[in-house]
Amino acid sequence: MPHIEFDMSILDPALLQELDEFIEVQEFPQESIIAILHKAQELFLWLPRELQLHIARKTDLPAARIHGIVSFYSFFLEEPNGKYTVSVCMGTACFVKGAQPILDEFRKQLGMGPKDKITKDGVFSLNDVRCIGACGLAPVVRVNEKIYGHFKVEQVKEVIQHYRELEEQAQ
Repeated sequence: MPHIEFDMSILDPALLQELDEFIEVQEFPQESIIAILHKAQELFLWLPRELQLHIARKTDLPAARIHGIVSFYSFFLEEPNGKYTVSVCMGTACFVKGAQPILDEFRKQLGMGPKDKITKDGVFSLNDVRCIGACGLAPVVRVNEKIYGHFKVEQVKEVIQHYRELEEQAQ
């Protein structure tokens, strides 16, 4: 069995403290593990192995169990993610109504190759997802929690520009 190195110094101490306080107020932390993982991802934006190990220790659950939960649910991220996650639905209805050219245009406008998941500046992540569950609005694009229905290739540039402007205002 290979030895895995953990570098706990990658975890921001202030964010860890906030997470620990959240865990401590849970009456039954082991039964609240999904909520704890959501809080951890909200704070750290993703769930690196080091953070999973920390949560395992704090909740007295096996690290393998924590990793099993994280790897099972698609909403938990095990890799860094951009501030704005663009998800292009590739479900049947969306695909038939032109999702592939939309995904291709996002890649082109963001300067991303076919295997890239995050832009070089870390602002955007791009995913193709199986189904967003809004087939009546096909094709659908989701940016974080905002849904864009009946999406057209021509909208790609304006959506990227909107989120770039939000990013500039935040700085």
